Amino acid sequence: MGSKKKEIALQVNISTQELWEEMLSSKGLTVVDVYQGWCGPCKPMVSLFQKMRIEVGLDLLHFALAEADHLEVLEKYRGKCEPTFLFYAIRDEALSDEDGCLSHDEDNGEDEDMASSGKTCTLAIIKPDAVAHGKTDEIIMKIHEAGFDILTNEERTMTEAEMRLFYQHRAGEEAFEKLVHHMCSGPSHLLILTRSEGTEDVITAWRMLMGPCDPDVARREQPDSLRAQFGTEMPFNAVHGSQDRGDASRELALLFPTFKFSDEVPEASLGPGARSGGPH
Repeated sequence: MGSKKKEIALQVNISTQELWEEMLSSKGLTVVDVYQGWCGPCKPMVSLFQKMRIEVGLDLLHFALAEADHLEVLEKYRGKCEPTFLFYAIRDEALSDEDGCLSHDEDNGEDEDMASSGKTCTLAIIKPDAVAHGKTDEIIMKIHEAGFDILTNEERTMTEAEMRLFYQHRAGEEAFEKLVHHMCSGPSHLLILTRSEGTEDVITAWRMLMGPCDPDVARREQPDSLRAQFGTEMPFNAVHGSQDRGDASRELALLFPTFKFSDEVPEASLGPGARSGGPH
């Protein structure tokens, strides 16, 4: 008698920070069912997931489970009484090349228009040093004057877990711990920017407005830039911006998992739906 073939689990259980980071590096689309321990994951969705994975293929579509109480990065979802699904995408040749944009998950009939607008989005952060010095409103005014549209502006104090993941590409640098500590030291303003005017894409335009990373260099080379005007010294340089389109997608996915994007932009929240085990 031949041996029984081992069944591959449809949904991978993400229970540690290491598994979470490994999941974020997976090529293709990963759908994460964020659940509460008292409720359990969403069983009615499993049959739909199975059908979707058969149609799309095993290499491009992945499903995962994550209990909110087990991961610091999911702290904001603890105690929720509705299903939450997060979508993370890493570009692959098989995925669309079109630019994505964002729309807030509100049932107001505007999601489809915003998602199909074709505008590129980027992340901007007004850092704790600028917020503490009362410069937020002035920086936002300069952002508007430079022709940017602010799709969302959220004041938030980031967690250490978020910032270690956010800056994981700089983990080997001497200033890494100081940077993480600074970014968690007080409230920041997290903005999602797009741009309807000018020929530059929003990522390049925002980096030009910020100026060189070091405020001293910015004051010499681009005295009108935000870092020249509002930064003091490294890492207290007032603002952050995504390096390129790949970084923008990754950073937006990490810090704004309750927004949804079309095409390559990586996350969405499906909102309320059927879930077994009581309300979620």
